[in-house]
Amino acid sequence: MSETNNVYVAYQGNSYLFGGNAPYVEEMYENYLADPTSVPDTWRAYFDALQHVPAVDGSNARDVPHMPVINAFAERAKAGVTQVVVATGADSEMGRKRTAVQQLIAAYRNVGQRWADLDPLKRAERPHIPELDPGFYGFTDADQETVFNTSNTFFGKESMSLRELLNALRETYCGTLGAEYMHTSDQSEKRWWQQKLESIRSKPNFTADKKKHILDRLTAAEGLERYLHTKYVGQKRFSLEGGESFIAAMDELIQQAGGKGVQEIVIGMAHRGRLNVLVNSLGKMPADLFAEFDHTAPEELPAGDVKYHQGFSSDVSTLGGPVHLSLAFNPSHLEIVNPVVEGSVRARMDRRDDPKGSQVLPVLVHGDAAFGGQGVNQETLALAQTRGYTTGGTVHIIINNQIGFTTSDPRDMRSSAFCTDIVKMVDAPVLHVNGDDPEAVVLATQLALEYRMEFRQDVVVDITCFRKLGHNEQDTPSLTQPLMYKKITAHPGTRRLYADKLAAQGLGETLGDDMVKAYRAALDAGKHTVDPVLTNFKSKYAVDWSPFLGKKWTDAGDTAIPLTEWKRLADKITHIPATVNPHQLVKKVYDDRAAMGRGDINVDWGMGEHMAFASLVASGYPVRLSGEDCGRGTFTHRHAVIHDQSREKWDTGTYVPLENVAENQAPFVVIDSILSEEAVLAFEYGYASNDPNTLVIWEAQFGDFANGAQVVIDQFIASGEVKWGRVNGITLMLPHGYEGQGPEHSSARLERFMQLAADTNMQIVQPTTASQIFHVLRRQMVRNLRKPLVIMTPKSLLRNKDATSPLSEFTKGGFQTVIPEQNAEVVKKAEKVKRVICCSGKVYYDLVKQREAKGSDDVAIVRVEQLYPFPHKAFSTELKRYPNATDIVWCQDEPQNQGAWFFIQHQIHENMLDGQRLGYAGRAASASPAVGYAHLHQDQQKALIEAAFAKLKGFILTK
Repeated sequence: MSETNNVYVAYQGNSYLFGGNAPYVEEMYENYLADPTSVPDTWRAYFDALQHVPAVDGSNARDVPHMPVINAFAERAKAGVTQVVVATGADSEMGRKRTAVQQLIAAYRNVGQRWADLDPLKRAERPHIPELDPGFYGFTDADQETVFNTSNTFFGKESMSLRELLNALRETYCGTLGAEYMHTSDQSEKRWWQQKLESIRSKPNFTADKKKHILDRLTAAEGLERYLHTKYVGQKRFSLEGGESFIAAMDELIQQAGGKGVQEIVIGMAHRGRLNVLVNSLGKMPADLFAEFDHTAPEELPAGDVKYHQGFSSDVSTLGGPVHLSLAFNPSHLEIVNPVVEGSVRARMDRRDDPKGSQVLPVLVHGDAAFGGQGVNQETLALAQTRGYTTGGTVHIIINNQIGFTTSDPRDMRSSAFCTDIVKMVDAPVLHVNGDDPEAVVLATQLALEYRMEFRQDVVVDITCFRKLGHNEQDTPSLTQPLMYKKITAHPGTRRLYADKLAAQGLGETLGDDMVKAYRAALDAGKHTVDPVLTNFKSKYAVDWSPFLGKKWTDAGDTAIPLTEWKRLADKITHIPATVNPHQLVKKVYDDRAAMGRGDINVDWGMGEHMAFASLVASGYPVRLSGEDCGRGTFTHRHAVIHDQSREKWDTGTYVPLENVAENQAPFVVIDSILSEEAVLAFEYGYASNDPNTLVIWEAQFGDFANGAQVVIDQFIASGEVKWGRVNGITLMLPHGYEGQGPEHSSARLERFMQLAADTNMQIVQPTTASQIFHVLRRQMVRNLRKPLVIMTPKSLLRNKDATSPLSEFTKGGFQTVIPEQNAEVVKKAEKVKRVICCSGKVYYDLVKQREAKGSDDVAIVRVEQLYPFPHKAFSTELKRYPNATDIVWCQDEPQNQGAWFFIQHQIHENMLDGQRLGYAGRAASASPAVGYAHLHQDQQKALIEAAFAKLKGFILTK
């Protein structure tokens, strides 16, 4: 017998439904209609199945409780009322009831979702919510047939009896789809949701073909998991079983989005169901997935990653034409991929000149525990409607399996009613839906997409489902969740339930079985399970990364610009229109920059930066600079945005000189970000991952605060290329320098970047002059090498005249990885040099002053401006310049266990001459990056500078 109809045959053959048991069964059914959780599970399953059988009129209308109707007529008979009462007129009691009806409608719209039938496991009784009970407002059974005005609803009637209204409200807001939207502040959005939901009572009316397609997607979702479970026993895959409706939702989202003009969808998700999405949504060949399980797939990367972290892209056919799908690569750190996806989407929008996100859609898939538990979600949501980061609204889908790893006790899971409550901070509506009702899941997905395209706001579909297996396939979940897993073990599966439902509706007794066999055959053949996947389609907006692959960090780049171009650009970026009244301090900065442009005075750091940006945008390279206060600059050195002191409106009166460099220049975008490190840096990484032709810079307010984004640095910036083959040219500017500002305002944690440096994965530099920052920024784009660039930028050097550069250093030369001794007399008498002090950063200028004070003409000072990849050739050249030097000293501001010392000593040792000794001069090892006492800082600084010239002490390494 087919599995799709055996349930109903069993129901029809049970004699306990008849004879003397009939009143008992009828009473049980009445209780069920009033509250499905009030009856035993076995009866509820039976009554649930009855709801799938078409009504006598052929419709799919749900049955309603009979007793309230009977009681209402009985009460009216007792009262001597035999006609329908219409609540009109000025009667005070009727006036109160009319008001109460409006309160009742508002209650269902506001909190109806808390009484909705959402849990497929039916583990808990519905909560008692007084405001959903008509008795709360003084209504009795006698009022059930009283007719009230309902013109402010969308149920299709100007007036309804209280009984009709209650049924309509419960069907709309308390069924298997529970909507939360009344927290939104826009009245037009609320009315939109009311019209969409109430007009259909939250029930879809799908065609037979549509229903069969939904079953096909459920079959694919379940079929892949069961195939992998039997073929690759015990291997981790983070199964989707229990949440198969998610694949139906993804299919609907992709198809409907394509029909609405979307041409690209970027998806971010963690492990749960990822392999299923790869095969059944994006169309990855099952044979390729099986090869990863079999360990026969090509291994071409230095490190690689596990299969459930892999990204993928494809082009699929939709109702509106081809849609490019991208699943972002993702580490195990839950939710961190979300801002990366948003950044990637923004880059695609900018490339298409699509400011509203009409053509590009971000889709983020979350786990319930992670969505409310990971702070990066709050940071990402905070970006949603800001000018520099908006992506036109994100569709969030939650695979809510009601358990976080091993935690399912609601007393431990969160402090809010729903895992989605975090989105109320951005007025995002939420559609909670029972995963065992795939049609409701598909309807919720349709509505969510419609809302996003209409209002350009975030929206959430919360699919309440379950996790059939453990956290992974090697886990035994019943150890900690015995009751939950008894329920799960007894559950027949969403696909089976839906197949039975369609069979009961006359769509084919063997339909479910036939689909299972067909899908299994496709997997056995290793064929596509998504039809059609387009293999030869290429969008005109696709990025060609081939010019940036296989490059070496030693490749040359012409970063100098001609003098005439320098002066032309300088004139453009120092011009302030007469209509703009700048602050006097800013006017002084721009007057000085104009003199620098003419060559009257040396160029400072701010002008060096500006000229790098100006020359890049003039050459067609866009520049995107973001971070806290980066328009002005934390240390007021940049002033990229000039604020008109005479402006009268808060949203007008700014002028950006770098936007006015040339007629057909590339964009210059400077963004003062929200107070976030993790999400903003991840966003910029995502942007750079999709646009190799834009100089993307994230600047920390202080470099110390970059550790708030350490996950992004570790999992993406440092290792993304060796794990996933993802090339990325993001630039980090991290203010760094020991100037007595305490533990949190001194160190960008250079040592952490040095520890992460390997496989030529990034560039770490610490420029000390204005010309060096100019050349290194230009080098990042002019060369075709795309590697993350980490710049330890200065603070006091921004205004230090010793760090300025003559104009000639910009019109010729380039970035120097090592800066030789600058004192001509020392170089001239190189044979006299007995000691070479090597250093990086601001400490160089302190060392030069100390040497002058001591009159030490036998000491050379060499600056290492690029710490990684280490410039062996250039550094070796400098050491060989002093053949009689016996001591090499590495001097740094940072404590000995921090900074570059532990990571650079072997690089120095490799280039030393035989017999030379290497010593250390710097602060002693410390648990804190810096001291907070000003006098102690000064004592330490004085001691480390003196130690650089004194006899070697402590650790000494001899070649």
